[in-house]
Amino acid sequence: MDEASAEVQGRVRDSFERQGLMHHLGARLAVIAPGRVHIVLPSRPEVTQQHGYFHAGATSSIADSAGGYAAFTLFPEESSVLTVEYKINLLAPAEGDHLEAVGTVLKSGRTLTVCQLEVFSVQGSRRTLVATGQQTLIQVAARPER
Repeated sequence: MDEASAEVQGRVRDSFERQGLMHHLGARLAVIAPGRVHIVLPSRPEVTQQHGYFHAGATSSIADSAGGYAAFTLFPEESSVLTVEYKINLLAPAEGDHLEAVGTVLKSGRTLTVCQLEVFSVQGSRRTLVATGQQTLIQVAARPER
């Protein structure tokens, strides 16, 4: 997998750093490639539910951001990205050392982009698919991020 250009990586990292929720959850960018982004979320009590599994809200949030940033890697410099809709299916209880969300662009258009979302739980060398989904994003031209 090719890495995104230094300029694109910088735009993605700068934008990600402005996301309060990702900071609050403790998520971090792991891979930034053209049309593909991985976000890692370490396990800690603050992101779990009552049974000790990762909370579906945390799982869904990192999936949404991974897809959004995957789309953003293909957008022009003076644009931004917003989620129009997404659907996620939770396939198994998410437990392990961390979660890894992978957003992959399926179709990039002038206005709308569609991404595949996958979330894996990782325990040592074992990766288990725990969620999958699809997302539609909109490219917002000439709207700088704050």
